[in-house]
Amino acid sequence: MTSVVHPSAALGAGTTVGEYCVIGADVRVGTGCRIGHHVVIHDGTVIGNDVRVDDHATLGKRPMKAANSATTSDQELPPLSLGDTCIVGTGVVLYRGARIDARVLMADLCTVRENVTIGRGTIVGRGVTVENVCTIGRYCKLESESYITAHSTLEDRVFVAPGVLCSNDNFVGRTAERFKHFKGLTVRKGARLGVGTVYLPGVTIGEDALVAAGSVVTRDLPARMIAMGRPAKPWRPVAPEQLLENQGWVDS
Repeated sequence: MTSVVHPSAALGAGTTVGEYCVIGADVRVGTGCRIGHHVVIHDGTVIGNDVRVDDHATLGKRPMKAANSATTSDQELPPLSLGDTCIVGTGVVLYRGARIDARVLMADLCTVRENVTIGRGTIVGRGVTVENVCTIGRYCKLESESYITAHSTLEDRVFVAPGVLCSNDNFVGRTAERFKHFKGLTVRKGARLGVGTVYLPGVTIGEDALVAAGSVVTRDLPARMIAMGRPAKPWRPVAPEQLLENQGWVDS
């Protein structure tokens, strides 16, 4: 036995499939793609051109809902959509209902949940988790082992250092009232979140702000300021040469 490809699946010219893969019904894979070994692509998944999928990845997985699940719904989800020239690392899990634009790199062992959108050119690092109902902008960088909680928004060019953690539940799993108040992290364009920083539910980080390593953020932080401490407080302005507008970057 090698791989199992459903008769209704369509694979574009020049696409290769490794050993022991399972490709489900109505899957659409573009031209020039490379599918590794032991990859599972669930029904209806749409993959663009020149996409690389490494071994043991799972694409288009349906979410599981526990009886007491707080943020997972029973809604029918659209198929996973994966744009051109994306790279999907070993052991990556991408859920049904995610929409991933072109040129996104998802490193080994990361997870992207349902109802997530990820913009063009973003990097999702090794072991990163992006929970459901999140929006990640273009050209962001989410470094290893960071955790983006459900109902979060990261605008374009946001930098998330390793080990960043955030939460969306001020009631910490208690009382029915909490279901009315779920709110994740909001990070405005160009903001940078330092190593090991922690964010309480519902806080907003201003455009081009910088949060120093190890800080605990309990309230909104202003734009273009460096913040630090536990709790984090504004310290001084970001140096002009570090502002996003002065980097000379051109979107491609």
